[in-house]
This record gives sequence, structure tokens and C-alpha cells, in this order.
Amino acid sequence: MKYLAAYALCALNGTPTKDQVKKVLKAGGVDVDAARLDEVFAQFEGKDFGEVSAAGKAKIGSGAGGGGGASSAAPAGGAAKPAAAAAAPADEEEDDDGMMGLFD
Repeated sequence: MKYLAAYALCALNGTPTKDQVKKVLKAGGVDVDAARLDEVFAQFEGKDFGEVSAAGKAKIGSGAGGGGGASSAAPAGGAAKPAAAAAAPADEEEDDDGMMGLFD
């Protein structure tokens, strides 16, 4: 996600270069992995970042994911039961496995 964010920031000023994105990442305290940087640039090769981001925004706003809300009311039979032990937060690197590293 950090690599994509750095790319997007640089794209605001025109076509990003790897050196520009590296500078942004380093300024944010990120140790730059050349392979991950190459992967981000490969994903956008031959594409206009503005068009890609506009298409993504349209997909997000098109109603995808409107799965109805769950009720947060206590059970009718009495007091709410205590919550089970909270699951350990997932590692950020594992959260986007389905995105093939696009947002790394």
C-alpha cells in the first residue's frame, strides 16, 4: 500500500519516476524494496494513473459491497454475552493477498 501511495503522490505532478517514488518512500521511513517498486511500475506500464484511479473510484462507488447491516442490539433474552477473546490483528502484508501485491 505504501508503494502505491507514493506512486500516487508522485503522479499528481506528472508521470512518476522510480527515483521520485524512492524519495517519497525514504522520506516516509520505508526501506525501499526494488522488486516491489518494479512491480508497482509494471502494473501501471502503458496506463494513465488518472484513468486507472478514476475507473477504480467508479467501481467502488457503483454499489459493490452493499451487504446489509447486522443488528447490534442485545439478545431479547437478557444481557448481552461477553465478547469472545479478540482475534490477534492480521499482519498487514497478509491482508491483500487477493490483490496480487498491487497495493504494496
